[in-house]
Amino acid sequence: MRADAQRNYDRIIKAASEAIARDGAYASLEEIARAAGVGSATLHRRFPTRWSLLQAVFRGCVRNLAARAGDLRDVPDSLDALTTWLHEVTAYATTTRGLADSLLNEPVEETDSCGTMLIDAGEPLLRRAIDNGSVRPDVTMADLMILANGISLAAQPTGAAKANQLLTLALQGIGPADPPPHTTEAQSRVDRAAAVHTSDG
Repeated sequence: MRADAQRNYDRIIKAASEAIARDGAYASLEEIARAAGVGSATLHRRFPTRWSLLQAVFRGCVRNLAARAGDLRDVPDSLDALTTWLHEVTAYATTTRGLADSLLNEPVEETDSCGTMLIDAGEPLLRRAIDNGSVRPDVTMADLMILANGISLAAQPTGAAKANQLLTLALQGIGPADPPPHTTEAQSRVDRAAAVHTSDG
């Protein structure tokens, strides 16, 4: 990328980040272009859709969450690892304005999207929990991402603590219909972990 093109790119991302933090995912593209000191044509040439701009703004946040999922693969308790990560995703999306909206509404044809990155990152955590019977087998990572981001979007006016409380209530429904004996204790750990997340929020 030429130096002038890189400067334009950086200015657009900075202006978009500020506008989205203030106005959400549907911030005016024209105002973003004006704040970046570029024409609308330049913005649309670099980011042909609103969602491509949102992906660029949030990609760093999503990379951090994906890396965190990798760290949690070494946690011995697979259910704790999965629920800890989901709580962190939910809290991050609640406090990062526009992120949850972007993840929920990105076009399905976006194969290299932030949502795809998170699903791929969380899949090993979910698979471990399913394999040891802590989560029922029909649950998908895509379902959990929709759940987490929907809760994040709904809880934005009240904050991450409320989001974590709602996520705890929702996660009580992902256990198997006839849980093995050890799952009851595992669910108790989910509840205790959620209480810690809520108090920290």
